Amino acid sequence: MNFSASDIPSMTGCTVVVTGANSGIGRTSASALAAKGAHVVLAVRNLDKGRAAAAAMPGEVEVGELDLADLSSIRTFADGFSEPVDILINNAGVMIPPLTRTVDGFELQFGTNHLGHFALTNLLLPQIRNRVVTVSSNGHKIGSIDFDDLNWERRPYRPMAAYAQSKLANLLFTAELQRRLAEAGSPVLATAAHPGMAATNLLKPDGHGRARHLVMRMATALAAQSDDDGALPTLYAATTEMPGNGYAGPGGLLQGRGAPKLVGRSHRSKDVDVARRLWEVSEELTGVTFPQHSLRSA
Repeated sequence: MNFSASDIPSMTGCTVVVTGANSGIGRTSASALAAKGAHVVLAVRNLDKGRAAAAAMPGEVEVGELDLADLSSIRTFADGFSEPVDILINNAGVMIPPLTRTVDGFELQFGTNHLGHFALTNLLLPQIRNRVVTVSSNGHKIGSIDFDDLNWERRPYRPMAAYAQSKLANLLFTAELQRRLAEAGSPVLATAAHPGMAATNLLKPDGHGRARHLVMRMATALAAQSDDDGALPTLYAATTEMPGNGYAGPGGLLQGRGAPKLVGRSHRSKDVDVARRLWEVSEELTGVTFPQHSLRSA
């Protein structure tokens, strides 16, 4: 069956938080959910861009300031968010920038793509009623978790390897989150998705050399999906009867494009011991822990 935005059920009465929702697949996902009646919160770093995006969306949409590269911003956003959340979509991300550090000193991709969403999820978890969707990438398949140098402080920085590590971390996080939720008797599900190759802002060069720019432009022109199609796996993971720790992606060749379905993942992303260790290290780095005693039980 081909899933499309028209297959999203009524979302009336639901509150959805989408990070990075002012552009790309985050914006498309937010707009599609708002069109189905959801109250959607665009959690964005740039309020002006967020307001411009919200103004073009149907339904009930609001904008909240959130910088995933700043733990204090994450805490402020979570502290100021008092209403129940039905779905949290961890969508925001950065891809292959030059070596950059977050406010707290983490390598930007690991700090934003993984640690920022790790902290946000755990801080909001007592309010979440339905599920957490985290957007990963096919790039996770070439990733590895280097516990000796997670933040690229001792080894030569390689942007793509750092990106792949962060996207692998997204899937390990989803797996461990689902394990902990089930153990705590919570009805909340943790799911994940990837957009295939979508022509979003992540594929637009930012500080890269001319050769990489040309390669990315060619790849985008030849293989990338539109934002609308790239958002479908996220919407599928957020609104269909997915299993806990389910992973949605395009069903076409090499999971690059096509209608969404449940897809496979790398062996490394299934390593239970690595997932648990990454969770523990992430708690140490962020100072945010799993709120087991504050969760609703099934």
